[in-house]
Parts: sequence; C-alpha cells; structure tokens
Amino acid sequence: MTPFRELPFTLDIRGAAEAIGPMVRRTPVLEDPGLGRPGGPSVFLKLENLQLTGSFKARGAANRILALTPEERERGVVACSSGNHGRAVAYMAGRLGVPSWVDPVKREGMERSGARVILAGSSYDEAEVRAEELSRSEGFVFVQPFDDPWVAAGQGTIGLELLEQVPELGTVLVPLSGGGLAGGVAYALKEVRPDVRVVAVSATRARVMYESIRAGEPVSLPEEETWAEALSGGIGLANRYTFPLIQGLVDQHVLVGEDEIRRAMLYALGSLNLLVEGGGAVALAAILSGEWKARRGEEAGAVAVVVSGGNVSLERIKALQAS
Repeated sequence: MTPFRELPFTLDIRGAAEAIGPMVRRTPVLEDPGLGRPGGPSVFLKLENLQLTGSFKARGAANRILALTPEERERGVVACSSGNHGRAVAYMAGRLGVPSWVDPVKREGMERSGARVILAGSSYDEAEVRAEELSRSEGFVFVQPFDDPWVAAGQGTIGLELLEQVPELGTVLVPLSGGGLAGGVAYALKEVRPDVRVVAVSATRARVMYESIRAGEPVSLPEEETWAEALSGGIGLANRYTFPLIQGLVDQHVLVGEDEIRRAMLYALGSLNLLVEGGGAVALAAILSGEWKARRGEEAGAVAVVVSGGNVSLERIKALQAS
C-alpha cells in the first residue's frame, strides 16, 4: 500500500464537513445483530440511503458547488449521471440558486429541482462526453461525479461521522465504483485512524476500478446490465484523483455477484424495512454472502457497512421480488 503521505494531493475533509454541515443530513447508524457472529465484531450500517436526494452523492455535490466562485455560480453547472449524482447536483444547485443541466436516466427528481435534462449517448461514457461538450460550449462548470478533490472530500465526511458514531470502529466496508466515496472515506479514516481497515466492495458486473487497480492503471470495460446500475460506468483513462486514492488507501477488495446483490436488497427490505438500491447494497451483500469475513487479527473493533443509496423505483422492487 502507498504510504498516506505520498499521495500527490490532499483532501480537506474537515473543511468539507464544516461547509456542507447545513446542507446535508448527518445520517444515522443502525446496529444489526443479525449480521454479527457469536464472539465476532458488532456490525453497524451507515444509512446514506436516508441522505437528502436518497444517496451519499448529496455530500460531494454540495461541497463542489459551495466551492464555486460567484462568477462560476452565475454561469451554472452541468453534470453527467445515471441518476444519483445528477439528482444531487440538481438539488444542491437549486438550493443555492445555481442554474444546472444534467444528463440522466433517473430524471423526475432532477426536473423537480429545476434542472434541464438531456438524454445523451447509449452509455455513461458517451453521456459524459456530451456533458463536457456542453461545459465547453455553454460555459457551465462540469461537476465531476467522482474524480474531483472537492467531491471526494464531501463524500469523505461519512468517514468522520463514522469515527464519532462508532468509536470502537475497526473495519469499514464501502461500495466502490468511480472511487469518490471509497476514496474519500478511506482518506478521512486513515488521516485520523490509520489502523482502521477499509474494504472496497465492487459489483462483478461493474468492476472497472477493481480491474484498474489490478492492472496498475485506469482501464475501460464494456458496461453490463446489473442490479447495481448506479455503480456502472468508467473511471476515466485520465483519472487524476480517485485511482491513486483507491490504490493507496484501500486495504482489501471484494467482488459480489448479482444473486448476492439481490439478496442484500431483499434482506434490507424484509428484515430492516429499508429501501436500498443495488449499488447501495453491495457492501451489505459482501457480509451476507460471506464474501467478506474478518481475518485473523481483525476481530477487534466494530464493522461498519456504508449503505450508500436508496433510490429504488416501484417497478424495480417488483422485479426484485419476482426474480
């Protein structure tokens, strides 16, 4: 693992926490005895599915938009998203009076927040190209969904909250896609408590960052249909921030398949009365399936599972229960 001090940049997590405090929820932590083992560590769920806009993305969007200059705010912002990031950017931009454009699949919540919506491309990467074109042609500030130090710092505020809410914290399992969440949380934790282990959990069908870490450089993969659609998309071959964060600070990687993700969503719904989308359920799936177990020497300290989002449509729930 790369020493923390050798990262080529810094993230201001505490500054982000102060800035976005009035804009986001301090989400609750729920202990779930059903996930623990006799004699094993306690397991807590960090419920970002109860965050404003239904996912952790509100944190990074708030921090990035708050960092804009007055001139940049006047010009407006553009974002590319399969749903959660776009919704968060639209919501935060609306609260702060910043005009916004988004490229979504989940569009209703964005339009309610005052965003203009464009459907572009047949994949996330193609939509991102269109968003960047709009940024250049119209003068909008492009709000990157993950590979941005303000965004990653905003997501990292989850780590600071966990350290306060679970003082005996020993391990954190975090969903991994583009790396803003896992990288930001890992930075926040390692800066204060280097002993806390960070486990990044990827969906097998949305594992671009996982494969990039294995290759030692950013790679691209074809997009696949998955219950964890929020984790789909590339990380950018010119990735500057989240690839080194994940490469340098994550202790362990775990992959979970479609059946495991589906069962985790059903467990959250049936046992916890929680709506959790597939991308938000991958870390929970890692524990339920046994893909992640505490190694020898890791039994000390509690385990926290970041439940990162809860935007699930009625049609998706019906399909989940029928499959």
